[in-house]
Amino acid sequence: MAADVAAEVARLRDEIQCHDYRYHVLASPKISDAEYDALFRRLVDLEAAHPDLVTPDSPTQRVGAPPAEGFASVAHGVPMRSLSNAFTAEEIRDFDRRVRKLLGTDEVTYVAEPKLDGLSVELVYRDGTFVQGSTRGDGVNGEAVTGNLRTIRTVPLRLRTEEGLAPRLLEVRGEVYLAKEDLRRLNAERERDGLAPFANPRNLAAGSLRQLDPKVTAARRLRFYGYDVGRVVGLEIPTQEDLLAALVRLGIPTNPLYRVCRGIEEAIAFYEELDRKREDLPYDADGIVIKVNDVAVRRVLGELAHSPRWAVAAKFPAEEGTTRLADIRVYVSRTGTLTPVAALDPVRVRGVEISRATLHNEDEVKRKGLLIGDTVVVRRAGDVIPEVVRPLVERRTGAERLFVMPTECPVCGGPVVRLEGEVAHRCLNLSCPARIVASILHFVSRGGFDIEGMGPRLVIQLVERGIVRRIDDLFRLDRETLLTLDRVGPKLAEKLLSTIEKKRETALPKYLFALGIPEVGGVTADLVAASFGSIDRLLSASVEDLLAVPGIGPRMALAITGFFANPENRTLLGALRAAGVRTTEAAALASTALAGARFVFTGSLSTMTREEAQDRVRRRGGTVSSSVGRKTDYVVVGADPGSKAAQAQALGVRTLSEAEFLDLLAGRG
Repeated sequence: MAADVAAEVARLRDEIQCHDYRYHVLASPKISDAEYDALFRRLVDLEAAHPDLVTPDSPTQRVGAPPAEGFASVAHGVPMRSLSNAFTAEEIRDFDRRVRKLLGTDEVTYVAEPKLDGLSVELVYRDGTFVQGSTRGDGVNGEAVTGNLRTIRTVPLRLRTEEGLAPRLLEVRGEVYLAKEDLRRLNAERERDGLAPFANPRNLAAGSLRQLDPKVTAARRLRFYGYDVGRVVGLEIPTQEDLLAALVRLGIPTNPLYRVCRGIEEAIAFYEELDRKREDLPYDADGIVIKVNDVAVRRVLGELAHSPRWAVAAKFPAEEGTTRLADIRVYVSRTGTLTPVAALDPVRVRGVEISRATLHNEDEVKRKGLLIGDTVVVRRAGDVIPEVVRPLVERRTGAERLFVMPTECPVCGGPVVRLEGEVAHRCLNLSCPARIVASILHFVSRGGFDIEGMGPRLVIQLVERGIVRRIDDLFRLDRETLLTLDRVGPKLAEKLLSTIEKKRETALPKYLFALGIPEVGGVTADLVAASFGSIDRLLSASVEDLLAVPGIGPRMALAITGFFANPENRTLLGALRAAGVRTTEAAALASTALAGARFVFTGSLSTMTREEAQDRVRRRGGTVSSSVGRKTDYVVVGADPGSKAAQAQALGVRTLSEAEFLDLLAGRG
């Protein structure tokens, strides 16, 4: 009997997978929805009665994982590079000219595919089973969203293999998107419930995939199209055309609306055709992607630092509207940056009402020649972000007026400065109400005073209730005050007070980092601390003194001296000292032999701890990072290394054994 049940469960899974394939990949279902539902319910019932038969790749397991606590970082086996952009037919021809010149031929075949406006992801299959999914992230590392990707019906949990043999490894890249009809359905439901409608499919798709509860993701009806691969073991893919066909055979949907183009003019014709038809497409598309078809030819063309030479994203022109620039208002960010924002008479562009758009900085306002009161052209940059394009000068009446960046912070009244070499104007007052929450969170972060338990929810309460108006108020908190806050009990209150007390004395680099000085991160804080040794010596330092520090340039020197010259900040430093905050003197630089070199460590070292190794690098003028990137100079590989060693190899970053690292420290490397 058990064998009969197991056989029926296996048959139902295969049958459901076949119908999923026909419905989602081939778009030619063989049975009705009611018949499909009956098969699915039968499988659910059998698995409920025989839980030992449930497997991770069963169609019933798409939803049901508990909410995640957060998303872990995942390293891509092959970096997911971004594409260079072309915005006109002539720029597309420029791309083709570069390709033909590098190859030394006038005959190049391309494949052109719609560029969906969604979220790029990677699906990893091992021996035909879906084992991991992640977002693109920064191209090298993404967020693990496996549970959420499993809820998408068009993502197969098991590959189809007619011969019974699946690729040992297949990393599929593609786009998660939301169809226009599903956005309309969701918005109709929200309006019935009295909720605000979602603005556009892309933001909704991205937000839905990053939900901590997979059930929320499942309810959004996301879809997936594959278009590329990373690492592949056990499958030959000579061309892009072959790749798209192979993915479909394996059960992975690809966009059927693609075209093989014999030469760039056919690709441009496809681009112009799709631009005319894009409103009728079932999804939002903001352009097409043009790729060299032959994979061997791609290897000859190679890649630039951030994009391949063999592909280009041809972006559609953004639709534009005309309206009045009613005002330019200045907002102060949580980091103290003053940003001019255009207040517009409302106008609809591609179905979205636009009433404001960032102007980024004063130079941008001047570059565009904008006057308050102008009639302006606006568009959605990339069909998403509102942008003021230009003024219509011919419509001016003489009543328009110039915009002037304020010299005083519109929130706290403190002085506004613009550092040499920067475009941004800043309020440097750490106690400015507009930036106090961010200032405190940075101050208590791990790189600063590292006050565990002092998270955003608690800090916001402290600020909103007027308990903390300045950073030094943290060191005057008491048990009774903390117990008045939401979700703070005796245990947490005691823990916070104990931690704060322990942190009254901290290392100078951490103190400098915690202050949030512009241009000063952890690395710069180490360099400055090692050179000056104490906060008092730093307070009297000149720009010339700072320029003498290895790794400190003019912009950094001006930022640091400007910060300490601000009266509000000097008052804060005095208040911190009065609250009992002290710093330990920093060890001086041993040498500048590694000045400018960036190190990453992975694995354990036998002759010293990780912290000792990092300190030796810093004391020789080098810097230490926690992640591997293109600016990394060395990755030191100890015993039992993690994924950083593989990332270094993929990016062409030099790796050092422990012995080689010691030689480098000793000047022998």
